[in-house]
Amino acid sequence: MLLTLDPAAPGDFDFIIGDWRVKHRSLKQRFSGCDDWLEFDGLSSTRKILGGFGNLEDNVLHFPDGAFRAVAMRSFCAKTGSWSIWWLDGRNPTQLDTPVVGRFANGVGVFLADDQIDGQAIKVRFTWSALPGQNPRWEQAFSNDAGASWETNWYMEFQPHR
Repeated sequence: MLLTLDPAAPGDFDFIIGDWRVKHRSLKQRFSGCDDWLEFDGLSSTRKILGGFGNLEDNVLHFPDGAFRAVAMRSFCAKTGSWSIWWLDGRNPTQLDTPVVGRFANGVGVFLADDQIDGQAIKVRFTWSALPGQNPRWEQAFSNDAGASWETNWYMEFQPHR
């Protein structure tokens, strides 16, 4: 059953609605000066929820040592004009990651959070690019110096699934 979308719902993430083949590129080690990348394929399918004020992205990631599932959940707060994005890794299905929060400007969305890795305080940044005529692109970067510098550690390139 398809539920009606609210005509006032934001269209910021409309570019990712649908089914995608995904090329992943992930840094093998973080905060080590490593320049060795792991490349693998995946699939992604995104649908609107909350009357269009959110969406769910179901993912299959084909890591070399085995595939796993994960979900991104996004919701829009009309009061603040910002999006929150949560990640749920199927290998740890009882723990949502700390949400990143942000918004889009000129086709680029920047989303930030304070988090920890191995007990170390970090900042997390997601950047979504959805420029006209180009396929969507996502990247993740971490900072361990309060945002003075950033290490990009994951890229996702989306191609329509045909």
